[in-house]
Amino acid sequence: MPRLPVSLAFAIVLTGCMTVPAPLQGAYVDILPEAAAARGTPGDHVRWGGQLVAVHNEAAQSCFEVVGKSLAADGRPVARDRSEGRFIACRAGFYDPAVFTAGRELTLAGTVTGFETRRIGEYDYRYPRVAADVIYLWPERRDVEVVVERPWYVW
Repeated sequence: MPRLPVSLAFAIVLTGCMTVPAPLQGAYVDILPEAAAARGTPGDHVRWGGQLVAVHNEAAQSCFEVVGKSLAADGRPVARDRSEGRFIACRAGFYDPAVFTAGRELTLAGTVTGFETRRIGEYDYRYPRVAADVIYLWPERRDVEVVVERPWYVW
């Protein structure tokens, strides 16, 4: 049997297994945080994700500072050394900083409400601000050690 059709069928099956979690499904504007900060137009309904820098709890809401990452087909941030721009997302309620720790991956859905300038070191950075409808914290990625043992008779 030729390998190309088998490989193609396997890829299609795997793609069907990667679905976006129900709370994150919907129609969103295809814009990255860095482009939203430059464009300056509030009102876009977005689905963004990335790596959490910090969570700041206020009296009525929690705000998340996030380094934006591109999203995979399932909506999870892609683990790579590239930032798509930072953003701030706020949602009503208390989100425990012991659970929402720096470095965790999250994806959110919400509406860009404006912009906020904060300092990163000595640099003034313009953050898009999102009123989040959904905050989805992904399970931590675990490193897996693969050990391949060959039978003695292979040698």
